[in-house]
Order: sequence, then C-alpha cells, then structure tokens
Amino acid sequence: MSKAVFCIAQNTGQAESIVNDLITAGFSHNDVSVLFPDKSTTQDFAHEKNTKAPEGAAIGGSVGLGTGAVLGLLAGIGALAIPGVGPLIAAGPIMGALSGAAVGAATGGLAGALIGMGIPEYEAKRYEGKIEGGNALISVHTTSSEAVDKAKKIFELAHAEDISSTGEASV
Repeated sequence: MSKAVFCIAQNTGQAESIVNDLITAGFSHNDVSVLFPDKSTTQDFAHEKNTKAPEGAAIGGSVGLGTGAVLGLLAGIGALAIPGVGPLIAAGPIMGALSGAAVGAATGGLAGALIGMGIPEYEAKRYEGKIEGGNALISVHTTSSEAVDKAKKIFELAHAEDISSTGEASV
C-alpha cells in the first residue's frame, strides 16, 4: 500500500535542506512535494496567475526562479490560490492534487484539499494553520515500510515538526 509521510519545516531553507536529504537518500524528485505560502505576491496577483494562461506561464517561470534550486528540481512547481488561504507555491505531485482539489475546496480551504488527499481531518487542520503561519509542508510518496522509516528519520534529523504518515487517497 502506498503511504505518504508528512512533516512541517519552519522555513523555506529548512525545507530545501530536507528535500536535498530526501533526494540524496534515493527518493525520486517525482515522489517529493512541498507546499508553502507565497509571501512575495498579493492574493489578487495570485488570482491573475491562475486565470490568464500566457501570463501564468511567465509567472510559473518566475516562481521557479524565486525558490531555491533544490525545490525548483521537483516536478510541477507553480503557484496556486486557495480561497480563504491565499497564494501558495507547490512543488511535486501535491501541485496537481491541490490544483484539482482547490476547485472543490472553495468552502473547505486548504484543510479541505488536504483531507481530500487522504490526510486525517485533525492533521489537515493543524497543517493548514502551520502553512498559513509561514511554514512549509513536505510530503514523500512511499511504497514500503522501510521507505516510510527512512523518510521519518530524515525529517527527525532535520528537526522537522509534526511528522506523520498516512495511506494515500487516489486523486
């Protein structure tokens, strides 16, 4: 059974260090996701990014440039806006999951989108509060208990917070 392992990084620098450790340990770029608030734009600017394709492509490039090189290597980095939460930057498989979930999560905000991904409600609400506070959510897709243990060990060594794992929902 596929599992996802989650943690909270206190800042983008710590998130990059954790992602680098995960990649070095053998996790694929396609299995690692990062989600953090986009503090460089206003919410209005974020809405514009998601409604105008040509401008969105250019902005997507600037999002990649605005984040660190390690996060830029993850699949699908981009900006999105979730009503009630504001602009976010997502990298990895979580970007596609949240893009689809964001439409249905208009009333549930980020927690609703995370619950839709298989995260238990109480953890999703805790993660939402941490992300709104400026922290980064990191998740790793795993297919074995050994990989779950390896990811948790990397998170612990990096002093990440709120480390947990859950079965993944199909998105």
